[in-house]
Amino acid sequence: MSDEINASISKGSQAMDASIEHLQKELSKIRAGKASPQMIAGIKVDYYGTPTEISQVATITAPDGRTLAMQPWEKNMLGPIEQAIFKANLGLTPMNDGETVRIIVPPLTEDRRKALVKMSKAAGEDAKVGIRQVRQKLMDTIKKEVKDGFPEDMGKRKEDEVQKMVNSYNSKIEKMVEAKDKDIMTI
Repeated sequence: MSDEINASISKGSQAMDASIEHLQKELSKIRAGKASPQMIAGIKVDYYGTPTEISQVATITAPDGRTLAMQPWEKNMLGPIEQAIFKANLGLTPMNDGETVRIIVPPLTEDRRKALVKMSKAAGEDAKVGIRQVRQKLMDTIKKEVKDGFPEDMGKRKEDEVQKMVNSYNSKIEKMVEAKDKDIMTI
């Protein structure tokens, strides 16, 4: 019985790690005034009738803190890349010079910074919800095992272990969101 609880806790820990990784990806998409290839890497481009991520059809670089450059592997992809960036509605204007597509990232206004901070906090809250859902499943598993004959005091210890794990992940989330908020608000 203890093995089943330990296996569940191990799976729960992996699910919580996945929540943290997802939060990192979401936070990397929120721009903090600096140009970053992750800002546009996930945008889908029409590649011969198939929606394909820009990162799959072009090299994305940030030559400086305010510029992004996309060098497509096929010249005929310049137009579709430009159109995809417009359609993504990121507030960025692509410029096609016949060789590359460039984007000049404008500086953030105070209102936009505050909106981005709200977005990062919302992403952090979503991650915490995921952690709580995993916690609930683990607690249900422990209670079921206790009902089926697992010693009650050992069950309480396992519940405490799960709660400590949840607290640890929640503090990681808070630190990540706090660091992103600081990065966004830094001019």
